[in-house]
Amino acid sequence: MLGCEDCEYCMRSPDGDVHLMCDPFSTVKEPECLVKWQLMELRTIAQSHRATQEMYRRLAPLQEKLFAHMEREIDEANEADQWKLDENDDEDAPFGP
Repeated sequence: MLGCEDCEYCMRSPDGDVHLMCDPFSTVKEPECLVKWQLMELRTIAQSHRATQEMYRRLAPLQEKLFAHMEREIDEANEADQWKLDENDDEDAPFGP
């Protein structure tokens, strides 16, 4: 079995990370290469998911403030328009039927 360190499609970065430059559709040399490639892709997906979760965690307080502000604005707008919907005004209208 050919090890990744012996393959021309494997590159190791200065910080020690392994980067597989192989294409799973054309340059796979051994069946184990495909499994390793899938594991590397899963690791990348997991890292992306963790980064997304961290960003959502950081945005949560801002979203809560934004929702509270929007609720306040909507309540104030509804209170300001309440006179339009007041049923008692129909009885006091001087020009009614």
